[in-house]
Amino acid sequence: MVKRILLTIVGLLIIIGVIAGIKVLQIRKMIDAGAQFAPPPETVTTAVVRSETWESLLTAVGSLEAVQGVTLAAELPGKVTEIRFEAGSKVRKGDVLLRQDVSSEQAQLPGAEATVELARLNLNRMRELLAQKIISPAELDSAVANHQQALAAADNIRASMAKKTIRAPFSGRLGIRQVNLGQILREGDAIVSLQALDPIFVNFLLPQQQLGQLRVGMLVRLTTDALPGQELRGAITAISPEIDAATRNIRIQATVANADEQLRPGMFASVAVELPGQLQGLVIPATAVLYAPYSDSVFVVEEQADEKSGQKGLLLRQQFVRLGAKRGDFVAVTSGLGEGDTLVSTGVFKLRNGQSVVVDNTLAPEFQLAPKPENN
Repeated sequence: MVKRILLTIVGLLIIIGVIAGIKVLQIRKMIDAGAQFAPPPETVTTAVVRSETWESLLTAVGSLEAVQGVTLAAELPGKVTEIRFEAGSKVRKGDVLLRQDVSSEQAQLPGAEATVELARLNLNRMRELLAQKIISPAELDSAVANHQQALAAADNIRASMAKKTIRAPFSGRLGIRQVNLGQILREGDAIVSLQALDPIFVNFLLPQQQLGQLRVGMLVRLTTDALPGQELRGAITAISPEIDAATRNIRIQATVANADEQLRPGMFASVAVELPGQLQGLVIPATAVLYAPYSDSVFVVEEQADEKSGQKGLLLRQQFVRLGAKRGDFVAVTSGLGEGDTLVSTGVFKLRNGQSVVVDNTLAPEFQLAPKPENN
């Protein structure tokens, strides 16, 4: 009985040993196959590093603002008796836009003028009496003061009447009317917006490190999606004397002609400041760059011999670069590459250093310095 049990145990051990040996052989074959496995080469598009000359520009996004703009409002309370403008019309400086009820002032003015006349006659009489030494100089001084007070009272009534006639303070275009005939206006109630549109300001911000390149009178280019295909020109007219402490940007103001009044206050626009001289250097497609916090890099395509097979093929070498200005689909490279180097131009996020590749540029995008939405 014992002998039978021992034989059974020995048989089981032999079977287990055979199975383990088979598994070890299988695992070793898999390891050897994995070591010898070479992934198929990745298909990539390429671009050649080339030297170009660019215009020297500083670009920013700006906001348009009227050279003169104000919302006209009532200075004194009163009822609207006449509206003499149409919404959206052009007006000249001094044109009457609105009148308020001045019947109360008109009723008070004759009495005030009569008081002025009486004070004037009394003053003349006092001067004659003083010349005859009948009255004292103090009585003449009192008559002079009474006359001046009467004049001031009459002028105050006339000033109130003038303030109730709203005139255009400058030439420009009116906005939407905000009052109606017969409406009782309170002091400060808005009447209509008035904007001088030709010329027009464009305000924009630039980093403080670019302050040394800016000068009043430099030309600027202006484009906006409200005027597709058009490029307007102006010039820098003011540079703020202070830097924004929060953003470290400097505020710039340029003036642009707007004879057709196609530009309106509140629009945003793309602004490019023309700097003297030109930029010359190496440029590559912006999509060829693998952006990373520690450093930006590109993948250079080089022909190398495979270490195992000895056959020549195209391999990738990751190269760290320092970038410069960007223009359209391109970015300048200040260090790390040489003219004529071949780079992977798209899909760099899925590549790795030393990877084998094949080049197929049949579907390569066309990179442009001034791309448009329809090119995408």
